[in-house]
Amino acid sequence: MKASLYEGNQTFTVVEKEIEAPAAGEVRIKVAYCGVCGTDVHIYHGMMDKRVSIPVTIGHEMSGTVDAVGEGVEGFRVGEKITVRPLDNRGETPADKGHSHIAKALKFIGIDSPGAMQQYWNVPAFTLHKLKEETDLKLAALIEPLSVACHDVRMSKLKKDEVAVVLGGGPIGLLVAMVAKSKGARVIISEVNDTRIKMAEDMGFEVVNPVITDLVAYVDQQTEGGLADVVFEVAGVQASLDVMTEVAGIRGRIVMVAIHGEKKPVDLFKFFWKELELIGARVYEKEDYEESIQLITENKYNFDKIITGTKPLDEIQQIFEDIDNNPTGMKFLIDCQ
Repeated sequence: MKASLYEGNQTFTVVEKEIEAPAAGEVRIKVAYCGVCGTDVHIYHGMMDKRVSIPVTIGHEMSGTVDAVGEGVEGFRVGEKITVRPLDNRGETPADKGHSHIAKALKFIGIDSPGAMQQYWNVPAFTLHKLKEETDLKLAALIEPLSVACHDVRMSKLKKDEVAVVLGGGPIGLLVAMVAKSKGARVIISEVNDTRIKMAEDMGFEVVNPVITDLVAYVDQQTEGGLADVVFEVAGVQASLDVMTEVAGIRGRIVMVAIHGEKKPVDLFKFFWKELELIGARVYEKEDYEESIQLITENKYNFDKIITGTKPLDEIQQIFEDIDNNPTGMKFLIDCQ
């Protein structure tokens, strides 16, 4: 079988390996497609060399079929379509209060242990989610990032007819917008990149370029002064942190989707003045995956438009170089077979 290896120094190689039998409690997956996550790009740029075990196979946004079942595994049969929720929570303790997806000792499969950018992949059976027979395996590679969006929206308690402002129209921002739209909300996306603006508009979204149009004034006018019920901060830049408290209305909820690795200034006075709520949201839980699977299977929101390009596993180095050369791209997939 073929497997990719991140070797450090922005280098991937593809090697031949023996196909391994699944251990007890594991399932061997024939990987169909694997998406490239922003975290994978960070790994490629050496930003996580202290965390990953070089050389390492990475990747966690995937789809595939069951290829073999290890001892003690029940409920799965060879040939079934599946995806993986890549959270190894076997280190969970009572101190985690039942929130296994953010347990202190949580291991992220594909980062802290070998991932899906290979032809066959052995994983613990408890990470698997079954897909429906009609689920498109190419689209199913979007289930993991869409589950992030499902979790973000669920944490926001967004309701029908509320106004949701999404700060950032990249891959996760657009997925958040799609999930928010599925809840019946009015969605306004704030984005500065012309290519992404056009994509979002072509998908039927209301988009504001804050460089050209004052976002707060626009939302204020559109809502008769009510402003946003929910704000999703997805861009991860200071300008978004500055505007999120301005564009949120009275008792608005702000969901922190982006990862801020350093401390940033935030206008805390606005939290007092408008009784705002700040909500942290990290990865996903089982119910988010099930919602994501249903949305992908139905494909009412044209998820295929998010896929920028697909290349075979042998061209993994080129895929990561393409991502660097196309910062306006959305989601790149690797065909692992």
